[in-house]
Amino acid sequence: MEGSMEALDAAAAPTGSPRRAELLGRTIEYAVRTNLSELSLRPLAAAIGSSPRVLIYLFGSKDGLLREVLAASRVRQLDVVARAMEESAAPSEVLGRLWAWMCEPEHAGIGRLFFESYSRSLGGGEPWATFAADSVRDWEPPLRRMLTTPDGTAPSEAEVTLALATLRGLFLDLLATGEAERVDLAWRRFIELNWPSSAGLRD
Repeated sequence: MEGSMEALDAAAAPTGSPRRAELLGRTIEYAVRTNLSELSLRPLAAAIGSSPRVLIYLFGSKDGLLREVLAASRVRQLDVVARAMEESAAPSEVLGRLWAWMCEPEHAGIGRLFFESYSRSLGGGEPWATFAADSVRDWEPPLRRMLTTPDGTAPSEAEVTLALATLRGLFLDLLATGEAERVDLAWRRFIELNWPSSAGLRD
Protein backbone atom coordinates (compact mmCIF):
# COMPACT_ATOMS: atom_id res chain seq x y z
CA MET A 1 0.00 0.00 0.00
CA GLU A 2 1.36 3.45 -0.97
CA GLY A 3 3.08 5.18 1.92
CA SER A 4 2.16 2.41 4.37
CA MET A 5 5.60 2.08 5.93
CA GLU A 6 6.04 5.83 6.24
CA ALA A 7 2.54 6.09 7.74
CA LEU A 8 3.54 3.62 10.43
CA ASP A 9 6.64 5.68 11.19
CA ALA A 10 4.56 8.86 11.37
CA ALA A 11 1.98 7.21 13.62
CA ALA A 12 4.70 6.41 16.11
CA ALA A 13 6.04 9.96 16.13
CA PRO A 14 4.79 12.85 18.29
CA THR A 15 3.32 16.01 16.79
CA GLY A 16 6.65 17.79 17.12
CA SER A 17 8.62 14.98 15.51
CA PRO A 18 11.65 15.71 13.28
CA ARG A 19 9.84 14.03 10.36
CA ARG A 20 6.87 16.38 10.71
CA ALA A 21 9.18 19.39 10.87
CA GLU A 22 11.10 18.12 7.85
CA LEU A 23 7.94 17.70 5.77
CA LEU A 24 6.70 21.14 6.81
CA GLY A 25 9.99 22.68 5.70
CA ARG A 26 9.82 20.87 2.37
CA THR A 27 6.22 21.99 1.92
CA ILE A 28 7.23 25.62 2.45
CA GLU A 29 9.96 25.29 -0.17
CA TYR A 30 7.43 23.69 -2.53
CA ALA A 31 4.97 26.53 -1.89
CA VAL A 32 7.66 29.11 -2.64
CA ARG A 33 8.12 27.54 -6.09
CA THR A 34 4.44 27.03 -6.90
CA ASN A 35 0.98 28.47 -6.24
CA LEU A 36 -0.13 27.83 -2.67
CA SER A 37 -3.76 28.62 -3.52
CA GLU A 38 -3.90 25.63 -5.84
CA LEU A 39 -1.94 23.22 -3.67
CA SER A 40 -3.00 19.60 -4.07
CA LEU A 41 -1.82 16.91 -1.67
CA ARG A 42 -0.94 14.26 -4.22
CA PRO A 43 1.56 16.27 -6.31
CA LEU A 44 2.86 17.92 -3.13
CA ALA A 45 3.48 14.55 -1.49
CA ALA A 46 5.28 13.26 -4.59
CA ALA A 47 7.48 16.36 -4.69
CA ILE A 48 8.52 16.24 -1.02
CA GLY A 49 8.97 12.50 -0.66
CA SER A 50 5.86 11.61 1.32
CA SER A 51 2.27 10.50 0.68
CA PRO A 52 -1.15 12.14 1.07
CA ARG A 53 -1.99 9.66 3.82
CA VAL A 54 1.04 10.66 5.90
CA LEU A 55 0.42 14.37 5.40
CA ILE A 56 -3.19 14.00 6.52
CA TYR A 57 -2.08 12.00 9.54
CA LEU A 58 0.57 14.50 10.58
CA PHE A 59 -1.36 17.72 9.87
CA GLY A 60 -4.99 16.63 10.15
CA SER A 61 -6.10 17.96 6.75
CA LYS A 62 -4.90 20.02 3.81
CA ASP A 63 -6.16 23.16 5.57
CA GLY A 64 -4.26 22.12 8.68
CA LEU A 65 -1.08 21.82 6.65
CA LEU A 66 -1.69 25.20 5.00
CA ARG A 67 -2.21 26.83 8.39
CA GLU A 68 1.16 25.45 9.50
CA VAL A 69 2.81 26.75 6.32
CA LEU A 70 1.33 30.22 6.83
CA ALA A 71 2.41 30.33 10.48
CA ALA A 72 5.91 29.16 9.63
CA SER A 73 6.25 31.73 6.84
CA ARG A 74 5.39 34.50 9.30
CA VAL A 75 8.05 33.21 11.69
CA ARG A 76 10.62 33.24 8.88
CA GLN A 77 9.81 36.88 8.12
CA LEU A 78 10.41 37.86 11.74
CA ASP A 79 13.69 35.94 11.77
CA VAL A 80 14.88 38.17 8.91
CA VAL A 81 13.91 41.28 10.87
CA ALA A 82 15.70 39.97 13.96
CA ARG A 83 18.92 39.32 12.02
CA ALA A 84 18.85 42.82 10.54
CA MET A 85 18.46 44.30 14.02
CA GLU A 86 21.30 42.23 15.45
CA GLU A 87 23.75 43.57 12.89
CA SER A 88 22.79 47.26 13.01
CA ALA A 89 21.65 49.96 15.41
CA ALA A 90 20.54 53.13 13.59
CA PRO A 91 17.14 52.91 11.83
CA SER A 92 18.66 53.70 8.43
CA GLU A 93 21.16 50.86 8.82
CA VAL A 94 18.59 48.27 9.92
CA LEU A 95 16.15 49.22 7.19
CA GLY A 96 18.96 49.12 4.64
CA ARG A 97 19.96 45.59 5.64
CA LEU A 98 16.36 44.42 5.67
CA TRP A 99 15.68 45.86 2.23
CA ALA A 100 18.89 44.41 0.81
CA TRP A 101 17.86 40.94 1.99
CA MET A 102 14.38 41.29 0.50
CA CYS A 103 15.80 42.39 -2.85
CA GLU A 104 18.02 39.35 -3.28
CA PRO A 105 16.64 37.35 -6.26
CA GLU A 106 16.54 34.07 -4.32
CA HIS A 107 14.01 35.58 -1.91
CA ALA A 108 11.47 36.51 -4.59
CA GLY A 109 9.60 33.24 -4.02
CA ILE A 110 9.16 34.00 -0.34
CA GLY A 111 7.76 37.40 -1.28
CA ARG A 112 5.31 35.89 -3.72
CA LEU A 113 4.17 33.39 -1.09
CA PHE A 114 3.58 36.22 1.38
CA PHE A 115 1.54 38.38 -0.99
CA GLU A 116 -0.46 35.42 -2.27
CA SER A 117 -1.38 34.50 1.30
CA TYR A 118 -2.04 38.14 2.21
CA SER A 119 -4.46 38.68 -0.68
CA ARG A 120 -6.27 35.40 -0.06
CA SER A 121 -6.68 36.39 3.58
CA LEU A 122 -8.56 39.55 2.60
CA GLY A 123 -11.37 37.36 1.28
CA GLY A 124 -11.69 35.56 4.61
CA GLY A 125 -12.24 31.83 5.03
CA GLU A 126 -9.94 29.11 6.24
CA PRO A 127 -7.08 28.52 6.29
CA TRP A 128 -6.12 32.07 5.28
CA ALA A 129 -8.59 33.89 7.61
CA THR A 130 -6.47 36.22 9.77
CA PHE A 131 -3.11 35.93 7.98
CA ALA A 132 -3.07 39.55 6.72
CA ALA A 133 -4.05 41.14 10.03
CA ASP A 134 -1.75 38.82 11.99
CA SER A 135 1.21 39.66 9.77
CA VAL A 136 0.68 43.39 10.38
CA ARG A 137 0.55 42.83 14.14
CA ASP A 138 3.65 40.59 13.91
CA TRP A 139 5.72 43.34 12.32
CA GLU A 140 4.63 46.29 14.46
CA PRO A 141 6.69 45.52 17.64
CA PRO A 142 10.00 44.74 15.87
CA LEU A 143 9.56 47.71 13.54
CA ARG A 144 9.00 49.95 16.54
CA ARG A 145 12.25 48.69 18.05
CA MET A 146 13.96 48.96 14.67
CA LEU A 147 12.96 52.60 14.26
CA THR A 148 13.96 53.61 17.77
CA THR A 149 17.05 55.79 17.47
CA PRO A 150 20.27 55.05 19.40
CA ASP A 151 19.39 57.85 21.83
CA GLY A 152 16.14 56.06 22.72
CA THR A 153 13.68 58.16 20.73
CA ALA A 154 10.79 55.85 19.80
CA PRO A 155 8.77 56.27 16.59
CA SER A 156 5.11 57.24 16.58
CA GLU A 157 2.43 54.75 15.59
CA ALA A 158 2.00 56.65 12.32
CA GLU A 159 5.73 56.31 11.55
CA VAL A 160 5.66 52.57 12.18
CA THR A 161 2.57 52.19 9.98
CA LEU A 162 4.12 54.26 7.19
CA ALA A 163 7.38 52.32 7.27
CA LEU A 164 5.60 48.97 7.04
CA ALA A 165 3.28 50.12 4.25
CA THR A 166 6.17 51.59 2.26
CA LEU A 167 8.35 48.53 2.70
CA ARG A 168 5.63 46.15 1.56
CA GLY A 169 4.35 48.39 -1.21
CA LEU A 170 7.77 48.83 -2.79
CA PHE A 171 8.54 45.13 -2.41
CA LEU A 172 5.30 44.29 -4.22
CA ASP A 173 6.27 46.77 -6.95
CA LEU A 174 9.65 45.05 -7.27
CA LEU A 175 8.09 41.60 -7.55
CA ALA A 176 5.60 42.84 -10.14
CA THR A 177 8.00 44.76 -12.38
CA GLY A 178 11.50 43.52 -11.61
CA GLU A 179 12.66 47.14 -11.92
CA ALA A 180 15.14 46.97 -9.07
CA GLU A 181 16.95 50.25 -9.71
CA ARG A 182 13.79 52.38 -9.78
CA VAL A 183 12.29 50.74 -6.70
CA ASP A 184 15.58 50.83 -4.80
CA LEU A 185 15.91 54.56 -5.44
CA ALA A 186 12.41 55.08 -4.08
CA TRP A 187 13.32 53.17 -0.92
CA ARG A 188 16.53 55.17 -0.51
CA ARG A 189 14.55 58.38 -0.86
CA PHE A 190 12.04 57.25 1.76
CA ILE A 191 14.83 56.61 4.26
CA GLU A 192 16.61 59.87 3.44
CA LEU A 193 13.43 61.83 4.12
CA ASN A 194 12.77 60.14 7.45
CA TRP A 195 16.22 59.12 8.76
CA PRO A 196 18.89 61.42 7.32
CA SER A 197 21.75 59.03 8.05
CA SER A 198 21.87 56.75 5.01
CA ALA A 199 24.57 54.39 6.33
CA GLY A 200 23.86 50.75 5.62
CA LEU A 201 21.87 51.27 2.41
CA ARG A 202 22.63 49.07 -0.54
CA ASP A 203 25.53 50.10 -2.77
